[in-house]
Amino acid sequence: MAPATPSQVSAISVMRLSGPDAIAIADRIWKGKKLGKAASHTAHFGTVLDTQGRELDQAVVTIYRAPHSYTGEDSVEISTHGSLYVRQELLQSLLQAGAVTAQPGEFTRRAFLNGRMDLTQAEAVADIIASESRAAHKVALSQLRGDFSKRLDQLRRSLLEMATLLELELDFSEEDVEFANRSKLLTLAKDIKQEVDRLANSFSAGDAIKNGITTAIVGPANAGKSSLLNALLGHDRAIVSPIAGTTRDTVEATLHLGDHLFRFIDTAGLRATSDPIEQIGIERTHTAGSQASLILFVADATLPFPAESLRTLEQTLNTDHPSILILLNKSDLTEKSPLTDESALIEKSGLTNNSAITDNSDAIRTSDHVAFVTSPYPPYPALTISATGGQGLDTLRQYLTRHADALTANTGDILITNARHQQALQHASATLTDLLTALHNALPADLIAQHLRATLSHLSTLTGTIPSTEILATIFSRFCIGK
Repeated sequence: MAPATPSQVSAISVMRLSGPDAIAIADRIWKGKKLGKAASHTAHFGTVLDTQGRELDQAVVTIYRAPHSYTGEDSVEISTHGSLYVRQELLQSLLQAGAVTAQPGEFTRRAFLNGRMDLTQAEAVADIIASESRAAHKVALSQLRGDFSKRLDQLRRSLLEMATLLELELDFSEEDVEFANRSKLLTLAKDIKQEVDRLANSFSAGDAIKNGITTAIVGPANAGKSSLLNALLGHDRAIVSPIAGTTRDTVEATLHLGDHLFRFIDTAGLRATSDPIEQIGIERTHTAGSQASLILFVADATLPFPAESLRTLEQTLNTDHPSILILLNKSDLTEKSPLTDESALIEKSGLTNNSAITDNSDAIRTSDHVAFVTSPYPPYPALTISATGGQGLDTLRQYLTRHADALTANTGDILITNARHQQALQHASATLTDLLTALHNALPADLIAQHLRATLSHLSTLTGTIPSTEILATIFSRFCIGK
C-alpha cells in the first residue's frame, strides 16, 4: 500500500493497494457496496472509515482483478478528497486493517515479477514520470511501449538461433556434424555487433535528451556571459556587473527551447589571476566545458578576439571535435563585421531550410538583421549578438534548437537513456568481438558457444530474461534430441 499522489493539499488524493488480500483489506475500511463481489475495472462510491470505524470521507474505489491490473495482482485505488489529514488517517486505517507499506518502486517491481513488463519498460515508467521535455517524454514513452525491448528481442532471437545450432553440434560432437554454417554465423555476428554498438553509442544523445542538453557559457571575463544567460532565460539569474571576475562559481539554469530542455551553465571568466578563489572558478569553467554537449564561447566584439583563451579551452576538452559556437557579444557597439559566403555559413551553422534565409543575402540573416560572420577561429561558426540589446538571440535560439535536433539525426529510431543499458550493451559488444575472433580463427564450437552465452547473458540483464532456459526450450521445440 502507498499513496499514488504527492503529499500536499489537492482536489483528489489516491491510495493504492496491490496483492492477494488488497480487496479484502479495502472492504474492512469501506462502507458501501461489498467490494469482494465487485467486478474488475469497476468504480464504486461510498465512505472510507478511520481506525475507530467512524466515517472519514466520501470516496470512490476502483477495483482491478488479477491478472488485468498494472501489477498483475488484485489491486484497489481509493480516491478521497486531497486533505492531508484524510490521507494520513486513511493510511493508518489501512495499516490497522492489515495492509503493509510498500517499498519505493514496489508496484512496478511486482509488475515486472508478474510478467506485466520487462526491466527496460519498468525503468521507462520512472523516466516518464521524471520527463521534463517533449523529447524526453517521447523517448521514455517509446521505451515503455516496448520498442527497445522488441529490438533487443530481435537480437536475442538471432543469437539464440546461433546458440541452438552450436549446442546441437556439441550434443553430436562424436559424429563430427556441423549444424551451424560458420560463414553465416560470421555475417550474423557482425550485423548484431553493429546494431549493439549503435544502441550503445546512442546513449550520449539519449542522456542529453533525458536530462537536458548541457550548454556551457564560456569566455573571457566581462564578455557578457551572465548577461547572455539572463537574456535567454528572460529574467535575472546571474549577477551582472562591469567588474571583471564577478562570476566566480558556476551558475546553472534550465530553459525549454522547442521540444528540448537545455541546462545552461554560466561560468567564471577566463583570465590570468592570482586570486585563489577565482582560480578555482576558472578550473570549474574548464570542467564544465569538458562535460558540455555544446559550448557557447562568448567574446567581447569591441576587443581583439581572445584566441589564446579558446585554444586553452580546447586543450581541456575530451573530444577532438567539440561543438563550439562563438558569440561575438556587444555587437551593437561595433561597426558591421565582414560576412562570409552564405553556403559555408549554412553548413557551419546547421540552420538549413531556415525560412529566414533569403536567396540573395550575403549571409545568414534573421528578422532582427543579425548575421553569422566570418569566424575568427575556424572551424567554429561565429554569430554577432547583443545580450543586452537582444540582437541575434532569435538566431541563437534557432541554432540551439537545430543542435538539439542534430543530436538524434544519425542515432536511428531507438535511443537509450540509461547508463545501465549502455554498460550492458558495451559488455555485449566486447563478447561479440570475442565471438568474431573465434569465428575468424575457426575455433571449436564449445568456445564459440561460450562467447555466445556471454553475449546473451549481457543482453538478458537489460530485460531480466534468462537465456539458458530459452536455449533448452528452443532446442526441444525444433529437434528430437532423444532419437
